[in-house]
Amino acid sequence: MSDPHTRLVLLRHGQTDWNASGRFQGQADIPLNEVGRRQAALAAPMIAELEPSHLYSSDLGRAVETATAVAGATGLEIVRDRRLREIHVGSWQGLTRDDMAALDPGFLPALRAGLDHRRSPTGETAHEVGARVSAALRDLAERHHGQTTVVATHGLALRMGAGYLLGYGYEEAWRLGPMSNCGWTILAHRTDGWHLECYNRVAEIPAARGVLSS
Repeated sequence: MSDPHTRLVLLRHGQTDWNASGRFQGQADIPLNEVGRRQAALAAPMIAELEPSHLYSSDLGRAVETATAVAGATGLEIVRDRRLREIHVGSWQGLTRDDMAALDPGFLPALRAGLDHRRSPTGETAHEVGARVSAALRDLAERHHGQTTVVATHGLALRMGAGYLLGYGYEEAWRLGPMSNCGWTILAHRTDGWHLECYNRVAEIPAARGVLSS
C-alpha cells in the first residue's frame, strides 16, 4: 500500500448519558443522548467535506447512530463491524472510577504509572483492544486502497487502534490522550508507512445554545 491518498478517518461516537456521568460503558449498548446527537449532526458535514468513499461502524448503537449522521451527509451505506467495538470491561460496565477503585485498588495507580491493566477479571487490556482494532483498520485500508474510509468507533478503541497502526508501542499510543465525543483522527498511508494527519479534531457546539461539551 503506497498510495498517499489512502486515508482512514476515525470518528468517536457522540456523547451518551454514561459518558456524561463518568460510567464505564465498554461494550454495553448505550445510546447517544441529546448532546451526542447534536455533536454527530455538527461533525457529519465536516466529515463529508473529506469526500469519503466508504463508511464503517462498530456494531454498537452509539457508533451506528453517529455513523448514521455521516451517512446522511455523504449518501454512503454503513457497514457494521464488531471488530471495531470498544474495549470490553466485563463486570465493570456501568461503574464509575470510584466504584472500580474500590473493587480493584491497583487500577488507577497502574494507569498513572503508564502501565496497562485488565478492565475487570473478564475484560480486555488496552493492548488487546489496540491489537484487535488496528488489525481491523489495516484490513479496511487494504480493502479500500487509494480511498478515504470513515470508521465510527469508540474512544479507547480509536486511541489504541490508531497508535498501534502507526507502529507505536503501548506507552506511545497511551500518550496520544483521550478522544472527545465526536472527535476524529485522520491517518494517511504513504510510501514510508502510516502518518498521523490530525488527532481529535472536533466540531464546536455553539455555547449560546447551552449545550455541554464533552
